[in-house]
Amino acid sequence: MAGLNVSIAFFFLVAGVCQALRQLSKRLLSPGAYGCLARELMLMEIGPWGGGFGPDVVLTLLFLLFAVHGVSSDGASANPTVSLQEFLLLESSLAATATKLLAQGAGTGAGWAVTKLYWSWELTHFHLIQNLIASECSSSIHTSLHHAAFVEGICSFFFHLVLLKLRQSHPMYQVPVLAATVTFLTYTAGPFTGAFFNPALAAATTFHCSGSSFWDYAWVYWLGPLAGMLAALFLYQGNIPRLFQKNLLYSQKSKYKIPKARVAVHTEGDEPQRRRKGEKSNSEPPWGRGGGEPNTFA
Repeated sequence: MAGLNVSIAFFFLVAGVCQALRQLSKRLLSPGAYGCLARELMLMEIGPWGGGFGPDVVLTLLFLLFAVHGVSSDGASANPTVSLQEFLLLESSLAATATKLLAQGAGTGAGWAVTKLYWSWELTHFHLIQNLIASECSSSIHTSLHHAAFVEGICSFFFHLVLLKLRQSHPMYQVPVLAATVTFLTYTAGPFTGAFFNPALAAATTFHCSGSSFWDYAWVYWLGPLAGMLAALFLYQGNIPRLFQKNLLYSQKSKYKIPKARVAVHTEGDEPQRRRKGEKSNSEPPWGRGGGEPNTFA
């Protein structure tokens, strides 16, 4: 219980420091620089600091982490695939997207450094164990390379599909649903790849570990999530606005409705009347109204 209290205290300390730095940067930086740097660079990923606890505790802390992040991050994603999605949706310029990607990489790297410093204090026996094995960490890929890339891609696909569906929703609904989605995907795919589906976080926490090469990590943790994001965007939109505008999946219905013509029959006097069901036709024969036989010629 003491270790859990220390971890929770560390979590709230990091969240408080990030919020203080964001508020400070609002006053010192221009709005554009704040949007690209402060909201991304000040978001420090604290890494898998819940090691040693049971899965229920770790998943609960993960849910709370993403819930607090969604409420307090002021729109920061800390995920390169989300920034690339915004770029492909024409919601962000190339310069702003590149700045976000650099800030996310620097932010996750700084967060990982802070986490290792926190572990070096050895406030709990979990941190002592973590320090002993930190230099000899092993690969988080526990399945074949292609299966691992597929798992990361599927996680990214479902995450971005939910994100696209809820991007216009109120934060009261968006935040818990996204947090629950991330928690569920982590629970499902964690034993195979660690369920990062975040290229920046994966690069900072696992690329330096032995057991897999750099290109193996890049294939799984970079190309996998990127492919999943593209698939989700194409399935949801039917196109990729930055690349092509034509919708290849869904046809757009016209907003103008053409009224249907009323079926009517014309009687003598040109007065339209509806033909009743089962009513016999009273049309006359083509040879006149007298009812006589037609003239015949010998």
